Amino acid sequence: MSELTVWTYDWVPEGPRGFVRDLRLRWACEEAGLRYAVGAVPFDGRETNHLEQQPFGQVPYLTDGDLEMFESCAGLLHLARKSETLMPRDPAGEAETVQWTIAAINSIEIVTLPWWFLKITGGGDDNLTDWVGKRLDQMERVLAGQEWLAADRFTVADLLMADVLRVPLIRSFGHRPASEAYVARITDRPAFEKARADQVAHFEAADRLR
Repeated sequence: MSELTVWTYDWVPEGPRGFVRDLRLRWACEEAGLRYAVGAVPFDGRETNHLEQQPFGQVPYLTDGDLEMFESCAGLLHLARKSETLMPRDPAGEAETVQWTIAAINSIEIVTLPWWFLKITGGGDDNLTDWVGKRLDQMERVLAGQEWLAADRFTVADLLMADVLRVPLIRSFGHRPASEAYVARITDRPAFEKARADQVAHFEAADRLR
């Protein structure tokens, strides 16, 4: 097994395929040309079967030699430090990239994820819709004025922001042409297409074993 390993579930139902967050780490490795392997933990019993590696029983987690880390954003920043493709080496470019990478999680996904969850589970709105609309409008203004989030080029910040925004319910919420063009352009990258296809194939192969 490669020294660098992205860990995911051995199987998931069809709905989440193409959106399980190991995709973020696969995508980053593909963009950076980093060799990696994919490891798997059982989907059954997932809340308790790998707590030593991930205290919340989630995926992905990442191993890099003796180093182990969980949370997709932390894993992305670790991979970005390995490749200038993902993060510039000049202090200003690096700071801008880290800033927007964290913003994708802490300012956008923190709002969109619970809203999405309530929508698909039939839960109440819990006053989140207005908040989601406000945050997406704020991102629309940013993306209407610039092609990339940091350093005037593709970075790990774009990878993560596009992954947060590409969820179908979020992507179709309102008319935001700059955001739509941004998501379409970023997810049209060959590295994304390969990472997504590989993830789907991984889960499809497991169908035959269940």
